Amino acid sequence: MKLPRPAIGSTTLSLLVAAWMIFVVNDAFWTRTVAAFGDHRQALMAFAIGISALLTVLAISVTLKYISKPIFIIALFSAAAAAWFMEKFGVIIDIDMIRNAAQTTSSEAGHLMTPAFFRHMTVYAVLPSLLVALVRIRHRTFGAKLKWNTALVVPLLLLTLVMTLWQYPAIASTLRNNRIIIKTLNPVSPIFNAVKFAFVEDNNRKIVAQPLDTDAKPGPLIAKADRPVVTIIVAGETARAQNFSLGGYPRKTNPELEKRDIAYFNNASSCGTATAISLPCMFSLLPRAGYSHEAGLAQENVLDVLAHAGNEVTWWENNTGHKGVASRLPARDFSAENDPRFCIRHECRDQVMIDALGPWLDAVDGNATLVLHQLGSHGPAYYARYSEEERLFRPDCRSAEFAACTSEEIVNAYDNTIVATDRMLAQIVDMLAARSDRIASAMIYMSDHGESLGEKGLYLHGMPYMFAPSEQTRIPAIMWLSESYSRIFGVTTACLQGQADEPISHDNLFHTVLGLMDVKAAHYDAGLDITTGCRTPSS
Repeated sequence: MKLPRPAIGSTTLSLLVAAWMIFVVNDAFWTRTVAAFGDHRQALMAFAIGISALLTVLAISVTLKYISKPIFIIALFSAAAAAWFMEKFGVIIDIDMIRNAAQTTSSEAGHLMTPAFFRHMTVYAVLPSLLVALVRIRHRTFGAKLKWNTALVVPLLLLTLVMTLWQYPAIASTLRNNRIIIKTLNPVSPIFNAVKFAFVEDNNRKIVAQPLDTDAKPGPLIAKADRPVVTIIVAGETARAQNFSLGGYPRKTNPELEKRDIAYFNNASSCGTATAISLPCMFSLLPRAGYSHEAGLAQENVLDVLAHAGNEVTWWENNTGHKGVASRLPARDFSAENDPRFCIRHECRDQVMIDALGPWLDAVDGNATLVLHQLGSHGPAYYARYSEEERLFRPDCRSAEFAACTSEEIVNAYDNTIVATDRMLAQIVDMLAARSDRIASAMIYMSDHGESLGEKGLYLHGMPYMFAPSEQTRIPAIMWLSESYSRIFGVTTACLQGQADEPISHDNLFHTVLGLMDVKAAHYDAGLDITTGCRTPSS
């Protein structure tokens, strides 16, 4: 027996969908809008009416036979998912965030797909989509639909125009000073950025990296060195400077590094707020102000230049991928190896790389650079990033659902991830120091970006840089040099410590790494090499 399906007019359905978008899944947009307009009540009312009218116009405009249901269902799912992440974590679904999502791993995605997320999607996406799929839409003939829709759309557009003109100065100035508002309009902004990402990525696949400094060569000091020179670059993940006790944080999150003779740079900033941007940018010649994803793909990076100069260059991966940085280099993926001592379902604690580091160092027989890409402090499952031994701060959040934890528990869990990184870096220092009779070594650590832990209602990272709080852009940076390295190159840790408060950024990494490995290259800029001011005249 065939069950009867309720019928509804196409215009009525579009108005209901528009109302759902306006009143149900746009809390983040309306919260920011109300805060931005403040006491300008008339301007707020005019803007709200105008935006609501435009969303209604969009819904009416797609009420065409055979395509309205798929479009409405896609919009409902997109809006529900975007609403969850914008409201729970304060993120913005821009093209960079979509790129991060596209490049993530199943393990990382699994921490975000929590039971609460699925309950949210059931209520705000699945159920309304089933209703849309269930109903039988009554469509007018094309001519009648055109006339009817025009009769609705034109007054709505005129209403938007009248509202805008009425309060134009207040609306224009508010939007100019709060451009983030439109970026939260749901589902318009997420869908627009997803379509834009698809077109951009299609073009990006055709980009070929142009060679950079292929004539790079070893400098005179490394050529005369009496032992191999090794630099370890640790690319950190989601570590923010505010929670490093080396920089003044009152909790002892760096108990091991505080015992080592390291230089900590207290005023460092990142290139971006998400790995997909920051990681390739930090190894690129391009400065943050001139960097774009496309420009980064179109040019080799500092690791390629090191290889051109004859160095052995290797990338070790324990995160969500090298983002193209190591495309032309040998790489090892620890998450793919899934060592059961350190890994659960292809997600590994960073100690897995320490376990492999000793044998690698013992096998080094020439100048070499090794990059360790950490999983570090990646959230929201902070608890999975550290061992029981590194669980210094309790009670800690043992869930990927922040709603299940207090603010104190979230911070405790995050601080434990910094303790784990502290231990890892101290172990690297000790392993290099123990081999100082055979190799001259240096270690440099920089996080890719920071993290929000509830400040200003924000969690995680990925805010557009121009709107990002300092918690997402201030990063820790550390350098250590062996005695044999200092003897050969004339750079001392004590001198670097004297520059601890000087501003540095990811812009410095390209040139500093070339300086550490004494590589002579056309694009090397001594003014951006952190070690330049600490080199003795003879070096």
